Amino acid sequence: MATPLHIVVLAAGQGSRMKSSLPKVIHALAGRSLLNHVLTTARGLQPDGLHVVIGHGADQVREQTPGSDIQWVIQREQLGTGHAVAQALPGIPETARVLVLYGDVPLTSPETLSRLAAVIARDCLGLLTVNLSDPAGYGRILRDSRGDVTGIVEQKDATPEQLQISEVNTGLLGAPAEKLKRWLPALSSNNAQAEYYLTDVIALARTEGLGIQVSQPDEPEEVQGVNNRAQLAQLERWFQHQQALMLMAGGASLADPARIDIRGRVETGHDVVIDVNAVMEGEVVLGDRVHIGPGVVLRDCRVGSDVRVDAYSLIEGARVDQGAVIGPFARLRPDALVGRNARVGNFVEIKKSSIGAESKVNHLSYVGDTTMGEAVNIGAGTITCNYDGTSKHHTTLGHGVFIGSNTSLVAPVTLGARSVTGAGSTINRNVADRELAVARSRQRNIPDWVAETDDDQDSKKKGED
Repeated sequence: MATPLHIVVLAAGQGSRMKSSLPKVIHALAGRSLLNHVLTTARGLQPDGLHVVIGHGADQVREQTPGSDIQWVIQREQLGTGHAVAQALPGIPETARVLVLYGDVPLTSPETLSRLAAVIARDCLGLLTVNLSDPAGYGRILRDSRGDVTGIVEQKDATPEQLQISEVNTGLLGAPAEKLKRWLPALSSNNAQAEYYLTDVIALARTEGLGIQVSQPDEPEEVQGVNNRAQLAQLERWFQHQQALMLMAGGASLADPARIDIRGRVETGHDVVIDVNAVMEGEVVLGDRVHIGPGVVLRDCRVGSDVRVDAYSLIEGARVDQGAVIGPFARLRPDALVGRNARVGNFVEIKKSSIGAESKVNHLSYVGDTTMGEAVNIGAGTITCNYDGTSKHHTTLGHGVFIGSNTSLVAPVTLGARSVTGAGSTINRNVADRELAVARSRQRNIPDWVAETDDDQDSKKKGED
């Protein structure tokens, strides 16, 4: 039977260098909080316990971090990483392996964490280190003449010789719970920061003859922490670059890989083309040969093959079927369905409606709570009046309906197949198949309605001359 694995995530710090009223760990990277990234990866290891140590802004962190599997632990005084882990130990059995992560180190890969967790044993600690060209700010890894790890020295406590070491501590480590429960109460705060360092357990383990297995991440950015907004921006760009590489590997062409933002999961077919400044959030699925124009925002949507989404359109919670054309400047709201080869043009908003195959809503229109048949034509300036101030009402348009420009369809209303409305009509009664509905007052032209001006008089005299 495998030894239980418990994960402790340290998320109690204030993050004063962020200059923010928000706790550092709930600042967003790629649309999700730093802590959310860490917890998502941690859950991939299927731990037997997930403990999050919080302090500053504890209520905010809890409110913005869903998960019934989380055991919240309060660190009332921030006295260092060793003290923080000690607060979680009462909820962890002595027989468990403990993996310590940090809520402000968001992009460690599942593979890196799996390798680290695998080496934790009753007689062995796991330590994640990384070699940096500029190790400033990090604790240095101390090794003996045989290359074995003997300890970690924090930068503020390091000698000039130790500061030359390029191998540094990432903060991520694993140890048997029974050892931590004995070691952590024995830690000393006699150091430059007057804190209880978790890293001091490395020297204690060495003293007791325990093995210390070191592993390293595939990329140094995986273990980069966020201490200020500049570091957050750097990690955001690295993460987005990785997303762009994955999209291109999957068959998508990007006009500029540096100008795309993925804030969720994107699945693409072959020969997809994505122009600059596209933003994709949530779950987005793009079929083969989809063309995404500049500035498009896609959020929790499915886009079928051969669809073109033109510039600055927003598609949210909607589905677009094969061959349709959307935009530019179109908005598809949740529960919109655009059928095969349909067209939704500029400054058109579709909400909770199905647009039938081959139908066209080309200009300046609002369609809400509507079922539309095939080959329907909606003239410019048409709106469905679906809300009476209390309730929403439905509009039904049969196949081949032609709606004249500037028509108001007052729901609930049904227009039969191939019916027509005259431009400028307000339709509040059902229209049968093939009927013409005209609902507007008769035009009257009243002469001399506008008084003559002096210029009119002068023009009239010149004409008489």
